[in-house]
Amino acid sequence: MTRNSSMELQTHGARKYPASALLQSSAGLGWSTLSAELRSHGISETPVVLPLHMELTLAVCGNDDGLVSRTGAGQRQQTIPTTGTIWMTPIAVGDNEISISAALPKMLHLYLPTALFGRLSDDFNLPGAPAHSIRYAAGIRDEMIGQIGLSVLSEMGNETAVGRMYVETASLMLAARVLQKYSDSGSCMPIGTASQSACQVRLRRVLDYIATHIADEIALSDLAEVAGLSLFHFTRMFTRAIGVSPHRYVSRLRLENAMTEIAAGKLPLVQIALNARFSSQASFTRAFRRATGKTPGEYRRCRRS
Repeated sequence: MTRNSSMELQTHGARKYPASALLQSSAGLGWSTLSAELRSHGISETPVVLPLHMELTLAVCGNDDGLVSRTGAGQRQQTIPTTGTIWMTPIAVGDNEISISAALPKMLHLYLPTALFGRLSDDFNLPGAPAHSIRYAAGIRDEMIGQIGLSVLSEMGNETAVGRMYVETASLMLAARVLQKYSDSGSCMPIGTASQSACQVRLRRVLDYIATHIADEIALSDLAEVAGLSLFHFTRMFTRAIGVSPHRYVSRLRLENAMTEIAAGKLPLVQIALNARFSSQASFTRAFRRATGKTPGEYRRCRRS
């Protein structure tokens, strides 16, 4: 995504929340730095999907008698979904599963792409890969995020002449707020002991290394060496912190990069497959379909339409 791109941002909401009712959507509004959906959820469980973007969920109209349980990033979280409650799902957490015990009338889902955080990283010279340092968090009460979310919801329902300009500004404010308040070194559990702090430092180094060398061959032994751990201890630490194995994490990050390249439409699909380190276009197509439900060609046509 470039700053001048008018391409509309797509979401994974329909696949992640198939049992919900879509009340409002930003689809068709031309927003390229943020996408929004207002959904009504019944008692349900969500499938595991590949997260295309970081997701912020705001209970616009919640349920004091309900319970939202979710697992991911080596954690299990249970939250009473009162109005104003916020959940964060980082882009790196692919094994996130959610169980909803009671109806939730209005839940606002905001999707922020990796490129948005990259823009802040470039503008303010932030270290590492900021999009991958956001916590897997639940039960947050944040007045600023809540106000921005409600203003985006208002714009979605009553589009104004400067709506797209406002949403781009709002998306940057959201990303900046998330990085300011809810960014650590990779969801290693809250810092409370020296060992936990060391775990976060190691994980930060590994995530930075992966982001820098994503186009290269990345061996598990290389990552363990960066972390300063044995293969066994590194794999266990990484999987517990991120929620997926190092191999799955790297594969998913490459698929996310491939999605961006496909949407840009500048490279042939076979070149994109090679960039993603697949041995053939056929194996890339199979992996892409499993992750998104579409072939690379179908995904490109959808983004052009």
